[in-house]
Amino acid sequence: MLYLVATPIGNLGDITLRALEVLRSVDLIASEDTRKTSILLHHYDIHKPQKSYHAFNEKKVVPLLIEQLLDGKSIAVVTSAGTPAISDPGYSIVQAAIENDIPVTAIPGAAAVVMALTLAGLPAHSFTYKGFPPRKSGARKRFIAEDADSSHTQIFYESPYRLLAFLEDALEVLGDRQAAVANDLTKKFEKVSRGRLSELIAQFKEEDPRGEYTVVIEGLRD
Repeated sequence: MLYLVATPIGNLGDITLRALEVLRSVDLIASEDTRKTSILLHHYDIHKPQKSYHAFNEKKVVPLLIEQLLDGKSIAVVTSAGTPAISDPGYSIVQAAIENDIPVTAIPGAAAVVMALTLAGLPAHSFTYKGFPPRKSGARKRFIAEDADSSHTQIFYESPYRLLAFLEDALEVLGDRQAAVANDLTKKFEKVSRGRLSELIAQFKEEDPRGEYTVVIEGLRD
């Protein structure tokens, strides 16, 4: 069996009992960041071998993992934080497992995209998750514009180095919509900033962004 195991996005207490049971039972844990996973495993006194599995070695590692699955091994896939395959490795090995008739299941849990959406104070009945925007401004504006006419709430991930530039591009493309910017979710200094894009831009011109951000922007209103 191949298990996709969601892990905490900050607070180590945000892991399910089922996830711990699976991590203790598998033969191998395929980890996006073995150092971060080791912290989690140590915290819960879990002793299992790890195999590095990330975006830069997927092509090489996936066949090796599939070979072990076909030999009857059970493997858990975990990312540095959150749910595998959500802007993180996972898709390739799931696709390969399906092609080889290997059973696959997911152990649900934390996802920054869902937590930020629920805390944003914006409509949550329908939303579009966009992941990380392109790094360059022109491509980023085109990326944002793809859903400019959608009524769905839009959710993006962004690094601290490009957060301000992203907000400025979003303001130019979408207009001064209501939005929320969340970071350090589940951690001691968890913060969600809410307001119009212009207000958030002014805020982040005065403070240095740190950590990974989730940006939630309202959809087009009638």
